[in-house]
Amino acid sequence: MIFKNLHLNIDVEDQHFNTLYPSHINKLSERHWTSVEVAKLAADFLVDKPNCKVLDIGSGAGKFCLIGAASTKGNFYGVEQREGLVKLSQRIAKTHNVNNVEFIHSNITDISFSNYDSFYFYNPFYENIDDSLLIDDKVVIEEKLYFTYSDYVENQLKNTAIGTRLVTYWSMWIEIPEGFDLEFTAYDGKLNFWEKKF
Repeated sequence: MIFKNLHLNIDVEDQHFNTLYPSHINKLSERHWTSVEVAKLAADFLVDKPNCKVLDIGSGAGKFCLIGAASTKGNFYGVEQREGLVKLSQRIAKTHNVNNVEFIHSNITDISFSNYDSFYFYNPFYENIDDSLLIDDKVVIEEKLYFTYSDYVENQLKNTAIGTRLVTYWSMWIEIPEGFDLEFTAYDGKLNFWEKKF
């Protein structure tokens, strides 16, 4: 019913969507996973044509991709370094027949952005510098990694085509290269919508 409602553009409450997850993953939702409302706004902007390929950079428990795939005509790809979260996301997609979504177990530095049309970035590297609410103990807390990953994303985005769309959420913008214009903003400046102009 959750995914059918998303497909029909019927509102789904976060509390209801989060019941798809085990309790320990559900508890992390407010801090680490995109809300349904934000995911729908971002996905609607990123999917500017049918079959648009959207990459979620650090997909976590897969919430953004699952919502985007259910509510748009895009194809969603989530890259995540935690194998357990990838398997969980894959299981939810399979159980609920969400077919236009794929989850990839990999580090972002092994992903070429040339395979995708649009990008979603919910500050996935911040956990490398902030240990106040960790997802688990599987990530190294190291400032150098934060900048290494951010630089990689910036360099990959530099090589994308004019017209490429990007949504950032709770970002410090260091990963956004010259050429991306801010189209509009929401949630008091926390959610930002970009398009590559040159």
